[in-house]
Amino acid sequence: MEKRIYQIFLFVVLSLGTLTAQVNIKFVEYDLPNGLHVILHVDKSAPIVSQVVTYHVGSKNEQPDRTGFAHFFEHLMFEGSPNIPRGEFFKMVQNAGGSLNAFTNFDQTTYFITLPSNQLELAMWMESERMLQLKVDSIGVETQRKVVKEERKQSLENRPYGTILEKTMEHAYKVHPYRWTPIGSAQYIDQATYDEFYQFYKTFYVPNNACLSIAGDIDFEHTKELVQKYYGDIPKGTGEIYRPKIVEPQQSAEVRDTVYDNIQLPAVIQAYHMPAQNTKDYYALSMLTTLLTGGESSRLSKRLVDKEKLALVAQSIPFNLEDPSVFILFAIANFGKTNDDVEAVINEEVEKVKAEQISENEFIKIRNQVETSFIEKNSTVQGKAMQLGNYYVFFNDANLINSEIGKYLAVTKEDIQRVAKVYLTKENRTVLYYLPKSNVQ
Repeated sequence: MEKRIYQIFLFVVLSLGTLTAQVNIKFVEYDLPNGLHVILHVDKSAPIVSQVVTYHVGSKNEQPDRTGFAHFFEHLMFEGSPNIPRGEFFKMVQNAGGSLNAFTNFDQTTYFITLPSNQLELAMWMESERMLQLKVDSIGVETQRKVVKEERKQSLENRPYGTILEKTMEHAYKVHPYRWTPIGSAQYIDQATYDEFYQFYKTFYVPNNACLSIAGDIDFEHTKELVQKYYGDIPKGTGEIYRPKIVEPQQSAEVRDTVYDNIQLPAVIQAYHMPAQNTKDYYALSMLTTLLTGGESSRLSKRLVDKEKLALVAQSIPFNLEDPSVFILFAIANFGKTNDDVEAVINEEVEKVKAEQISENEFIKIRNQVETSFIEKNSTVQGKAMQLGNYYVFFNDANLINSEIGKYLAVTKEDIQRVAKVYLTKENRTVLYYLPKSNVQ
């Protein structure tokens, strides 16, 4: 009885302690007449500012015979404009004391620049230049064809385990565009014409398909003036923005396959279909991830890696995507161990979650881990600008930057057990065994 009272007391104290650590992030948002959504957040803690432009276009918006376009434009957008010479984009930001980069995933393409706050106007001018008049010419296109194909070779084809995501998604999906990954096919990038690339740019990289979020040492009124100056006159896109409505049919039987790769140690991958982000069950599955592989003391890491030494690493990842996604369990077998050995333990631990409700101490720990991770995402001006943009683009609710943590903390122990029972089933999964090429008979 005393132990139970102590656990309840500890739960309340730790929960209150972490909840009070959250700071409400204030911001203003508005739309320009051309459809560009603008979000501004003031943070005077350091003389820096971060500008993030999130375009609502990823590999999901591509056609099956033209995959890789969004990732291609992640590169091409650094080619310059009539006013920015080719090859100068990075130099201009770095010479001003800043940094910049971009990323593409299944649902979005995001560009971000962080600079000293007195250089905000430079960031706005440069980003608005490529939104208004990107240099889409034969020199840039041919240069980036080579770059993208080389990236594919280095990051996927010539890298051990590099094709895991690509192989997993093409096995797990039959009709939905998540069945191909953002890096796309070198074949289709080769086949695409200049006109196809230009049309993709004019369709998706337009103000009415973007969110501009700025966070840092700014003055609201002055920043609004600069936003109007650099973005206000960019024409609204007139093409139809393709949003796939394809629904992946429910999986009814396990999919299992073997992939031979240039690796030394076997690996096992399980991918279970799961709901889209910002759903109740998504948050419960995220908590389940932390229980299974969230740190050295997590269930799979402790048993597979530390105790039985069956695996070198064990990870679980609930992909937070706009449409229904996959919950991936992944482990690399240790020397002398097999995928059968590893998978047997993974299955046992999954069944334990289904059969037994997690302990109070485990529940407290994973809540605190999730909340710490949430707060860390919003600990920098770049992180806040990026999160504000994401929340608006995908949920039309930038205030989730303050309230989403409540959705995680609303998850109960019963919810975690329930989603394991509902989604982590044999008939709902794809299993891939990665084996060394030397094992080919």
